[in-house]
Amino acid sequence: MSQLSFSSFDASLMVRDAQGRYLLATADQILEAARQAIEYKMQRGASFSSPVAVKEYLSAKLAGFEHEVFAVLFLDTQHRLIEYSELFRGTIDSASVYPRELVKEALRLNAAAVIVSHNHPSGNPEPSGADKVLTQRLREALALVDVRTLDHIIVAGGSTISFAERGLI
Repeated sequence: MSQLSFSSFDASLMVRDAQGRYLLATADQILEAARQAIEYKMQRGASFSSPVAVKEYLSAKLAGFEHEVFAVLFLDTQHRLIEYSELFRGTIDSASVYPRELVKEALRLNAAAVIVSHNHPSGNPEPSGADKVLTQRLREALALVDVRTLDHIIVAGGSTISFAERGLI
């Protein structure tokens, strides 16, 4: 997969300001527009029928943050989206995640399954030992209330790692 830089788009991506003038889009404006587009594309009830669709969705939602964000896709029994939620926000290299809060939200939404995800602002998608331990703790906590943990996706720039694809979940 080729790596694209925002500088290669500068001449063609424009945004309109409050006075109606068109100006060059910043990287942050481009990322925010991508997040809005993916939100529109995958609304409540959309089916996550393939790992590729999940990775695409989460990449658009989590790429570009300069801090860690821990997000969850809450799904029904047919693996259709109930809600996407960014539950925890951290620093440049960590985020505190509380299993109790995740379980409460899953129960509130009556979710049958979840896909958890977080970003690595460093650009390295490899899961840390702490990522693996956290995933196991979340699986165990959610299993107590009959909510399946389908995957844990790490997003790092344009790269993603799936725990399920690696046999880690």
